[in-house]
Amino acid sequence: MAMNDNDLPRAEPLLRAHLKEDPYDVAAIRLFAELAGRIGRNKDAENLLRRALELSPAFTAARANLALVLYRQNRAVEAIEELNRVISEEPGNAGFGNLHAAALSRLGDFDDAVEVYRNVLARAPNQPRVWMSYGHVLKTVGRLDEGVTAYRRSLEIMPTLGETWWSLANLKTVKFTDADIAGMEAALTAPDLADDDRFHIDFALGKAFEDRKQTESAFAHYSAGNALRRSLIDYDPGLITSLVDRSIATFTPEFLAARAGQGCDAPDPVFIVGMPRAGSTLLEQILSSHSQVEGTTELQDIPALVRRNRSYPQSLADLDGEALRGLGEEFLQRTRIQRKTARPFFIDKLPNNWVNVPFIHLILPNARIIDARRHPLSCGFSNFKQHFAKGQGFSYSLDDMGRYYADYVRLMAHIDRVLPGRVHRVIYENMVEDTEAQVRSLLAYCGLPFEEGCLAFYENDRAVRTPSSEQVRQPIFREGTEAWKPFSDYLDPLRDALGPVLEQYPDVPPAW
Repeated sequence: MAMNDNDLPRAEPLLRAHLKEDPYDVAAIRLFAELAGRIGRNKDAENLLRRALELSPAFTAARANLALVLYRQNRAVEAIEELNRVISEEPGNAGFGNLHAAALSRLGDFDDAVEVYRNVLARAPNQPRVWMSYGHVLKTVGRLDEGVTAYRRSLEIMPTLGETWWSLANLKTVKFTDADIAGMEAALTAPDLADDDRFHIDFALGKAFEDRKQTESAFAHYSAGNALRRSLIDYDPGLITSLVDRSIATFTPEFLAARAGQGCDAPDPVFIVGMPRAGSTLLEQILSSHSQVEGTTELQDIPALVRRNRSYPQSLADLDGEALRGLGEEFLQRTRIQRKTARPFFIDKLPNNWVNVPFIHLILPNARIIDARRHPLSCGFSNFKQHFAKGQGFSYSLDDMGRYYADYVRLMAHIDRVLPGRVHRVIYENMVEDTEAQVRSLLAYCGLPFEEGCLAFYENDRAVRTPSSEQVRQPIFREGTEAWKPFSDYLDPLRDALGPVLEQYPDVPPAW
């Protein structure tokens, strides 16, 4: 009952006491694993579930939970191995099929994922969240009309499902009707509306009113959605500031010179870093339109390798050349599953890797690193009106956002000083003004010959898994640099937090 009420402080001691008396109760072990998963202790949850399956190999529910925990740890291959067994035991379970399709999508096997969703929905057609997930994968592969139909079907079944409303808004190409707006406003009045549905609907209504140029209403909904989302997460902006401080202190010219030439010398990876909503997907689309470059997605492998080093970044001083080379080789091995072609180069476009650039340089000294940068107010507002599923805790407050942007610029300025020329920077506004010159410069940095296809990037039909998926299937348009201006009067907290970074853009403050 405590777990059902999500009263975890009450549930945990009860479970501990019970398992002390009966350590072989597999149902209790599974429940304890669920508790660990709810508070983000996925490795503990995995260990508990493996113990339950050791005691009871036929415990299908525990195996399904293990698959979910593995998926959450970005171990989709292992999750699918467990799911294959689970599905063979319960072939009609829609939840298992949904997770199977999601894991296939994470590996880039989108055609297989589409087929799994079709089969699941044929057996269980009244599952609004499965219709929503089906819409996600259809959008990813460019089947936009079918994706919209799937989202609409989800809302027919469950009109208060906020994530589906936001998914429609997040296509950037759908214009909500009067009936849509009325439906969302009615959903907000539902007495038992979950917080998750509420903030998703607020973000969607913000987009609806922005499209209609109703600035005041749009910002009111964006603010409500962000405020609620911010209240539900544990984000401390000081942690990033502290990490940047420690990185600047650690990665001195002397430290880097002593490790020059170490690491794995493979030139395969191309990292695109920077703020989210700064044009990283556009750069990925341009580069992946080249015959020698494969686009993948926002890979989580570099952060996973960084987390393994306690007391990072100071702990890197203890790693010798062999250890650094091993980390680089492990990155290549971990990401091999994402490579579907024989092209020699591949892209990892996780924007937040800006904070890991020195680590990337040490373990992969020949990798290309591209910094996508966009005007602070334009980028900041674009983040503020974007709801991210996870990983961007700074984006739900204009204050936090300005501080995060300033920390990002500060670390990248340090890298420019200690490793001049190592990182290639693309200013988004310059890309809009003179696309060909910027594309030629980008390809030259990557050591690639110019190809006309890189200018016709919008004709590339590759799968795109980020919020910009539909935008990069269109030519570059200037309006993207102007969207913040009608909301300028509301952005003073962002201006104050940015300080001299805003005044000096695209340069950096002289003191840095």
